[in-house]
Amino acid sequence: MGINSERDIEANLQIGPTTEGMVRLFVEGGGVEIPMDFEPEEAEEIAEELMAAAAQARKLSK
Repeated sequence: MGINSERDIEANLQIGPTTEGMVRLFVEGGGVEIPMDFEPEEAEEIAEELMAAAAQARKLSK
């Protein structure tokens, strides 16, 4: 399974700060909960990657 493989799975994504000063991405779906904690700098890098991927996807959809 790769990034281009489609799946019919519903999931919820929550993003927010923790009381320990981390940024948490919390994925819940199919009876599974996945909390992923990142240092603020790591979260900023992830945000940059998301923005770059969105820009690339936007170009492909035109």
